Amino acid sequence: MFPLFGNCFFLFFFLFFFCFLPRLCFLTEITSGQATIITTDDHNATWHNFTRFKDAEKGSHISGISELKKYFHRFGYLSIPDNQNDNFTDVFDAQFESAVVLYQQKFGLSITEKLDSETISTIMSPRCSVSDTSPTIHATKHFAYFYGRPRWDHGSSMTLTYAFSSTDMIDYISLPKIKTVFKRSFSKWASVIPVNFTEIDNYPSANIRIGFFKGNHGDSQPFDGVLGVLAHAFSPENGRFHLTKMKRGPLISRK
Repeated sequence: MFPLFGNCFFLFFFLFFFCFLPRLCFLTEITSGQATIITTDDHNATWHNFTRFKDAEKGSHISGISELKKYFHRFGYLSIPDNQNDNFTDVFDAQFESAVVLYQQKFGLSITEKLDSETISTIMSPRCSVSDTSPTIHATKHFAYFYGRPRWDHGSSMTLTYAFSSTDMIDYISLPKIKTVFKRSFSKWASVIPVNFTEIDNYPSANIRIGFFKGNHGDSQPFDGVLGVLAHAFSPENGRFHLTKMKRGPLISRK
């Protein structure tokens, strides 16, 4: 057949429309108007080599622990002392052990004080980029809603248009195949919510504008590397929907 966007892509669609359509409750404030999903970068073999961290505990010294420390710091589990920069080491020290315990508590995992299989699996799961330290966040949900109930106000039934950038795309999957995946995904949503989705050619005027980017691409939310951002979208009625250009194992799967 042909390559399709895998589970991470469909999860992002789930988050994209749950954040964009009105909901009865909101888990946390996102003042930037943006939802992002975190995944690991197969280009650096992080996904497939995560097993080397299995059962790592205090005193262990494993190449790559420093990247995990950056991940834990990013989501509020690991602080940086005032007398230290952010050049984390690969040593599983007491501070990192405390961060692992806090993470396990937050996600309802067994408190093992080490990187067991369950903890590693949770770290590898796609998630929202909002820090887990906010007391209003349900960390186990792996997502948060936009603040202020932003929405397209088209009545009880609406049609949203979408278009693909003519310049910001990828070359390792053909445009027809990409369009097929998006069409199928939009169709799944249209079958269960009162919204129809129609592709148009006029990119600037589309409600949802889809493009692939890398690094700093002008929206103050650069795509990064290991344990980096897979995609992000802006709340209505902005409509920008950006995915990373970098090849990633969990993003592409063969069906």
